[in-house]
Amino acid sequence: MLIEAAASYAAFLGAGGDAAPILRHRGSVPDAGSLTATAKEKAGAIVDVVAVDMPLSLTPIVGRRVSDNMISSMYGARHASTHTPSATRPGKLSDELRVAFEGEGYPLAVSELYPPALLEVYPHPALIELAAADRRLPYKQSKIRKYWPDESPVARRANLLRTWSDIVGLLNAEICGVKDALPLPPMDARGYELKAFEDALDAVVCAWVGACALTGRARAYGDKDSAIWVPVSSSTLQPSRAVGIMESRRRDHRCAAVRDSPCQ
Repeated sequence: MLIEAAASYAAFLGAGGDAAPILRHRGSVPDAGSLTATAKEKAGAIVDVVAVDMPLSLTPIVGRRVSDNMISSMYGARHASTHTPSATRPGKLSDELRVAFEGEGYPLAVSELYPPALLEVYPHPALIELAAADRRLPYKQSKIRKYWPDESPVARRANLLRTWSDIVGLLNAEICGVKDALPLPPMDARGYELKAFEDALDAVVCAWVGACALTGRARAYGDKDSAIWVPVSSSTLQPSRAVGIMESRRRDHRCAAVRDSPCQ
């Protein structure tokens, strides 16, 4: 089951107890040791997989990778090509994150998965497989004008919330407790509140991909330096008792999900 989903590292590390709720989540540098230790404490289990929505590589990223090209070839017709990474974006944050998690015992997995491990996830193709969709899902809050140019602002927001509700329902069929952990924001939510929900939703998508990889239900697209993990078609999957981006056990999947915006 899903234990917890958070929109930022700070929220995940400070959730519970006497910690004040975070109204506006901000990007920060991840602390691998604190994150895995907190996930272990929350889940009551060793962290087996860390799944991250960020380009990662065993060598410095200076441009498009084999993994980017493979995903774009596979999903480009469904409008889910990857962005082109560079030496400045994600930049040193990517290298530092990979090295930090490797130092905690989570090397980057680029082919076979041998836990504990670090995985790269790209949510768009993962959601295509989850929904058995013919194109990427319109779930990014910043792009609702592009998704529905002829609709009113109120109708655009209603469409976005409907898409989010559909995704949450699909994830809940795979991971127990998603609906409880991700209540939809109200129609009058502020922009930063919508973004926080979107980030937490992406975290749970990463969690699902990690759980699928643990049970052999995800494929690594890449080469010896990098790989983007994508679940196999949802039509071939059985419901999974899994949870979150930060961790899951092979037998009784239990995870804690956290998402933070990259900082440059």
